Amino acid sequence: MENYKKTRTVERPSVCPFLGLPPDTPEVRVRDGGKIRHPLRYALSHMEDKPRPAENEDRGGAKEGRPEDGGGAKEGQQEAGRTLCKQILLTASGTGVSKAITCAEIVKRRVKGLHQLTRVQFSTVDEVWDPLETSAGLDSLTVSRNLPSIWILLSRDTLDQSQNGYQEPGRHDALWASKEDGGGQRPGHKRKQGGGGTRGRGPGRQTGRSRDLKGQSGVN
Repeated sequence: MENYKKTRTVERPSVCPFLGLPPDTPEVRVRDGGKIRHPLRYALSHMEDKPRPAENEDRGGAKEGRPEDGGGAKEGQQEAGRTLCKQILLTASGTGVSKAITCAEIVKRRVKGLHQLTRVQFSTVDEVWDPLETSAGLDSLTVSRNLPSIWILLSRDTLDQSQNGYQEPGRHDALWASKEDGGGQRPGHKRKQGGGGTRGRGPGRQTGRSRDLKGQSGVN
């Protein structure tokens, strides 16, 4: 492919694996190159009862959310007409999958009692490659790639527990609690002792090497 350059990438639309969702269910698209605070802020504005003002503003004042990250209006407009939703959908593909998982875990930590249903599938991406020199007689190429994608459904209402990928509320509480305790010591971690090997040794105690040298000094 040294004679070609990639000019554009087109992602084919994927079919939502969750059937029967209400038409007003918000869908948050987590991009691999975007910052996680944009989709996270949009998701919390629809699911959290009392959003925190410190996290609803960027440094230097409120900024407009990007449409691809789920924010198409200014934060003031979102707060004025904010309506709580019972369900929200997080989607991502490629390297954005890990960001979508992190975003879902933060939302579950802030909004208690959410049921989760996860689906993993593949999405198709078409890459268009054009020749570097048009006079060489080469044609454009289209390369199709399959990328892993994830769909995470968070719901206040109870979901079907028999489905694969279901996660009940509260299963992450123990993990967050262990990190927030603070003073606890990690398992298997030993605290270092300062002062060298002679710390705590009394004036009348002698090491084994000192006793051996005393015996070899010729004193009977």
